[in-house]
Amino acid sequence: MNPWRGLRGLPREVWLVCASTLINRLGTMALPFLVLYLTEGRRWTPAEAGYGMMIYGAGALTAGPFSGRLADRLGHVHVLKASLWSSGALLLILPFASTKPLLFALIFLWAGLTQAFWPSAMALLTGLAAPEQRKAVFALHRLAVNLGMAVGPAAGGLIAHHSYRWVFWTDGLSTLAGAALLSLLLKAQPTPDLPHDHAPGGSPWRDRHLLFLLLPFIPALMVFFQIEGTLPLWVVRDLGLGSRFFGILFTVNTLLIVALEVPLNLAMGHWRHGRLLLLGSLCLAVGFGLTAWATSYAMLIVTTVIWTFGEMILFPAMSDAVATLAPPDRRGEYMGLLSLAFAAALALGPWLGVLAYAKAGPRSVWLATFLIAGAAGLLLARFRTPGAPAPKG
Repeated sequence: MNPWRGLRGLPREVWLVCASTLINRLGTMALPFLVLYLTEGRRWTPAEAGYGMMIYGAGALTAGPFSGRLADRLGHVHVLKASLWSSGALLLILPFASTKPLLFALIFLWAGLTQAFWPSAMALLTGLAAPEQRKAVFALHRLAVNLGMAVGPAAGGLIAHHSYRWVFWTDGLSTLAGAALLSLLLKAQPTPDLPHDHAPGGSPWRDRHLLFLLLPFIPALMVFFQIEGTLPLWVVRDLGLGSRFFGILFTVNTLLIVALEVPLNLAMGHWRHGRLLLLGSLCLAVGFGLTAWATSYAMLIVTTVIWTFGEMILFPAMSDAVATLAPPDRRGEYMGLLSLAFAAALALGPWLGVLAYAKAGPRSVWLATFLIAGAAGLLLARFRTPGAPAPKG
């Protein structure tokens, strides 16, 4: 039996969005190497680099409440294109910033422009497919993201070894290439057919089910985003294993996702959301917690495999849960709040992780990640989709 059969029959527009995302992600390397760029390329302290990551997260956080609503009003495709064109251009000029305030301002703007992409893409993909196809659509989109990430960070490790500026320029050029593909081939945005008696959806801020879902998701994400903060410091600076090996860890992560995420999620499609969210969070807890004892190439690869399974289970389940809750005319806003959760975790996670890393030491940080992700998983396990039938499995 073909485990990929769930991808058959997806609309052409889904494949175009995913192809654009793939091209963009093939060059994605600036954010994973931002901490190293600031500490090694700019000679900043780890604490200053942590503030740089906080600035990026703050920019994404600021854009979160508006980008989804803007996409619902202006059209998801228009916002997608604008985000890619503008963020790609900004990446080309960011390395020329000569002062710390200017660099902080550009990082903030870069984050906000990039953030506008995700609510639009997720809302568009939600509306393009029937409910029974959504897991396959989200899995395919993440496949595109992570297939690109199999190349981007690994190539970034090689490029960073010679020039950090070219890390940003390569990322910018790939983003512009994705924008060009989308602009050429995706001319009009399909609109969902709503029933005649459809009533406008309410604000996602008043949806208690959504807030109950997202609030415990943020600390789990804060643990995951140590890949942008404390993990590179642990691997490159403290263990001395080099930026190229750090890029290889991303490649291991991505190759697992490319090979297993679609079949894994299709196989677990009958599982209730709470069960999937718990399992994904526990994998994050164990994977990052064991990093306290990961001092060799082999052990770091093992921990990467464990938290990668958490990512493969947790993120598609969360996207599908939010899509299930979202009214058709509020999909951008609901996905905007999901993106806001990612942005909040990105603003807080690496920053707090680096500060704790400097004050309490790396092993204390890794043990804390175990406790935080585990507790978040226990809360997420209680989530039930309103009106859903009792699960069989």
